[in-house]
Amino acid sequence: MDLDLRSVRYFVAVAEELHFGRAAARLYISQPALSKQIRRLEEQLDASLLVRDSRHVTLTPRGERFLDDARHLLGVAARMQRSTAADTVRIAHIFELSTSRLVADAFARAHPHVHVIEQQQDSYRQLRALLDDQIDVAIIRVTAQKLRESPTGWRHAPLRLEPMLLIGHPNDEPHRAVSLRARPIEIFADPPESGLYNAHGDYMTALEQHLGLSMKWLGNPGTFLNCMAHLHRLVEPGFVLDFQSYALRYADAGLPVHRPAEVQPYYPWSIAWRDEEPSQPVADLLRVALHLADANNWQQPDADAAPPWLPAETAAPDATPSAG
Repeated sequence: MDLDLRSVRYFVAVAEELHFGRAAARLYISQPALSKQIRRLEEQLDASLLVRDSRHVTLTPRGERFLDDARHLLGVAARMQRSTAADTVRIAHIFELSTSRLVADAFARAHPHVHVIEQQQDSYRQLRALLDDQIDVAIIRVTAQKLRESPTGWRHAPLRLEPMLLIGHPNDEPHRAVSLRARPIEIFADPPESGLYNAHGDYMTALEQHLGLSMKWLGNPGTFLNCMAHLHRLVEPGFVLDFQSYALRYADAGLPVHRPAEVQPYYPWSIAWRDEEPSQPVADLLRVALHLADANNWQQPDADAAPPWLPAETAAPDATPSAG
């Protein structure tokens, strides 16, 4: 029996999303075409892999076993198709947030002869790409959901606690700190009902629950310029809560940036890699990243800020990379 790797990849997408619409969007194909490929795969295997009804998609016992084998098969295929890894390292960025870019810049300075291949992926896609051997290092927020869905095949270590700051209107007076309850708060995040809810949204939900307030979810425009355009369109008084990565750029553009007065939320970034002996470029990148974190005190809360807040599920380090 000759398996079509494309059908296997499609099945993995559906099994991870448990939703044909989201899987089709992730694969950039139509939902009918995806359903047809899955049916063809099941016919080829003479086994039902998925249980479908009008509201849910679940894996059959055969589908759960096949998912493990499918992920392994795709990883092997990716390694076989890769031309060389001796002078290449692959890393992804989450929009224009700075952590992974600073790591990539530091690595490029330290190892100018290694080719750095970069792409843009959100946190969950980075983990999937890491496990499928499509990238070598992921810089993500490690969540309980990620650990439940992918308990093996990867390791991680804490990298940075990035402050979340409040951005005001262009004409606001600058203040060192302002109350989280002084004005309505808006966030660039996809809400749970959007179908695009991710690790960032999960973080914001936990923060809302901790603070006991509701924030206005604006969706995620992605690029800094789109976020900036929204800030300049604001009419009602309010604050936007955003990453320090963007807040520093807002400040450079003349917008007032404040620390939260009651608590200081931190977004916990981790660096992740496959649970295998890393290539020399990957080992070097891990070493550079953790040295950069130490040099910049990335893992230490700011001493002059409000008491720190992190989600209750913030993961402990899985391992310290052996950078061989």
